[in-house]
Amino acid sequence: MAIQPKKHEMPVQEASLRARNFNEVALGYDEKTAVAEAQRCLNCKNRPCVEGCPVNISIPDFIMKVKGGDFEGAYEVISKSSSLPAVCGRVCPQETQCESKCTLGIKFEPVGIGRLERFVADRHNALGDGEITLPAENGHRVAVIGSGPSGLTCAGDLAKKGYKVTVFEALHLAGGVLVYGIPEFRLPKEIVKKEVETLKKLGVDVETNVVIGKTITIDELFEDGYEAVFVGSGAGLPRFMGINGESLKGVYSANEFLTRANLMKAYKKDSQTPIMRAKNVAVVGGGNVAMDAARTALRLGAENVYIIYRRSMDELPARKEEVEHAQEEGIKFEILRNPVEILGFENPDDNRDPKNGFVTGVKVIKCELGEPDEKGRRRPVEIAGSEYVIPVDCIIMAIGTNPNPLIKNTTAGLEVNRHGGIIVEEETGKTSKQGVYAGGDAVTGAATVILAMGAGKTAAKAIDEYLSGGVISGADE
Repeated sequence: MAIQPKKHEMPVQEASLRARNFNEVALGYDEKTAVAEAQRCLNCKNRPCVEGCPVNISIPDFIMKVKGGDFEGAYEVISKSSSLPAVCGRVCPQETQCESKCTLGIKFEPVGIGRLERFVADRHNALGDGEITLPAENGHRVAVIGSGPSGLTCAGDLAKKGYKVTVFEALHLAGGVLVYGIPEFRLPKEIVKKEVETLKKLGVDVETNVVIGKTITIDELFEDGYEAVFVGSGAGLPRFMGINGESLKGVYSANEFLTRANLMKAYKKDSQTPIMRAKNVAVVGGGNVAMDAARTALRLGAENVYIIYRRSMDELPARKEEVEHAQEEGIKFEILRNPVEILGFENPDDNRDPKNGFVTGVKVIKCELGEPDEKGRRRPVEIAGSEYVIPVDCIIMAIGTNPNPLIKNTTAGLEVNRHGGIIVEEETGKTSKQGVYAGGDAVTGAATVILAMGAGKTAAKAIDEYLSGGVISGADE
C-alpha cells in the first residue's frame, strides 16, 4: 500500500467562529483517522523519533498499537514515560522534536505523532481510568515545589516508584503554567484537572496556596521530614523593555493578562475578574505566549490585534501551527518592527498621579536583519528615521520571563545565574544545596512544556538514586 505523503488533516473550528469563542480550536482525530495516520509509520529499527522526545516515549511502539486498534495498549506505552499525555499531545512542539527526526519526513511529511498521542490520551480519559495499581511505599518522602509540567512529572515518576510525594503549589489550583498560561482554546482546563487527578490516584498529595519562601521554607521542609526537594517553580517574573510609557494604564505583562483570562476566568461573561477588553491591541513578542495573548485578546472582543516582532516571519519562535491559526483568525503581524515608546494621555479626572494615564498608541521603528548573534539568529538592526505609530489602547508584553527570586532569597546555599535561574548539573538536576534538585523554567527561564517534563524526569531519576541507589521494588526503569 502506497504511503500517504501528507499527515491526515486535524479537524478544527472554522476560523471566523473560533475567533470569538474559547472552545478548543483543534477537534482531534477519530478512530478511523488515527489508524490511517498510524499506518504511515515506517517502524524504523533505529527509532530516531524517540531520541527527539525529551521524555523518551517509545513512539514506534505506541503507534504500532494504534495501527492494530489496541488504543489502551498504546496509552500504556505512552504513560510509562509521560505523566501528561493529553497535555503533550496538544502543546508540545513536535515539529522541532520527535517529528523533526521522523524518517518518513525525509521524503514526505512526518507522522503526526502529537496528533496520535492526543487521540490515545483523549480516548483513554473518555473511557475512565480503570484500575490503578498503587506501588508499595518505600518509606521515603519527597517534596515537590510547583505543580507545573516539571513538578507534576517529577512527582509522577517518583510516586510510581513508591515514594510519598507532596506537591506544594502557590496558587489555588494545581497545574502551573498549564492552567494560568495556556488558554482554554488550546488546552482545556478539564484536561489538566484530569491529569492531576490521575497523579493523586497514584498517591501524590497536592497542597495549594502554599508559597515556598513565605508559608514555609525549603530548610523547614527538611526539618519536617522530607529527604529531598525538587524545585519546579517556573518562571513567573515578567520582563519589560524599559521604554517610556510602560507604566500607563493598558500595559500588561503577558503573564498577568493570561492569568486573569485563564486561571481567573475573566473571559466568562459573569466573571468578577477585571480585564481590559480593548478594541485595538498590540502584543510585543513572537513566541507561543505572544500568540496565546494575541488570540485571547481577539476572543475578548478586540477589533484589531497586532503582533510586533523585531525579526522576520522565518525567525518567529512560536509553533508553526499557532502562527497559522493566528493568521487565519485575522491577527496582523507587524514584522521587523521594534517598540521605542508607548504613547498615552493623562486622565483629567484622576488627580492622584499625573503619570496615571491611558495608552493611545505604540511608536515602533522598522528593522532589518544584520549579522547573526551568539545564538545564530540574525540580529535586528533599527533603521534610523523609520518610526511610525500604531494606534492601540492596550499593549501586552510577551518578551519572556525570569524565575521569581523568592526561593533563591530564602534558601541559603542555592546558587543561581545572573537571570535568577537555579544552577544545576545538567545530567541530574542537582543544585548546589544538598538534597535539592531543580528543573524546568526555574532553571532555564521560559521554555517549552515538554522540556520542563524532561527535566522533571531527569531529577526524579537522580533523586531515586540519591535516596536509594536506584534499587526500588516495582520501579519502572
